[in-house]
Amino acid sequence: MKKIIIAVVLIAGAVAAYMLYPKTSSEIYVASAGAPAVSGYDTVSYFTQGEPVKGNAEFSAEWKGATWYFASAENMEKFKADPEAYAPQFGGYCSWAVAHDYTASGDPLAWRVIDDKLYLNYNKPTQVEWLKDTDTYIADGNQNWPQLLVQ
Repeated sequence: MKKIIIAVVLIAGAVAAYMLYPKTSSEIYVASAGAPAVSGYDTVSYFTQGEPVKGNAEFSAEWKGATWYFASAENMEKFKADPEAYAPQFGGYCSWAVAHDYTASGDPLAWRVIDDKLYLNYNKPTQVEWLKDTDTYIADGNQNWPQLLVQ
């Protein structure tokens, strides 16, 4: 019964997200205008500390139209030197959603680093589904992502 409820919630969430966010004009997901990328979490920390750490506006950088926060000047400099290495894939949108050809918000606490790339998911239940076949979902996401950006 619990699996059925989770499946229904995931499907309902997917349908709602598709209706709200089929495509995006912003290459980087931000929760609201002026908000930092990745909800203010330091993307370098996922790689260096193995966990998300809240960033600080004191250590910030602009990249691809978004402001990114970092926990330290060292992390900020690492990001500035190679933002592609530290930024989440698909602009921080949900990797499961992008694999299914729509966009949805990415939760910085529902994350994985796979093959030295950071992926976010909408929430933990969605991440559980995404983790069942990451190779396929990553390949599908890579194929879908360029078309999801409204020019």
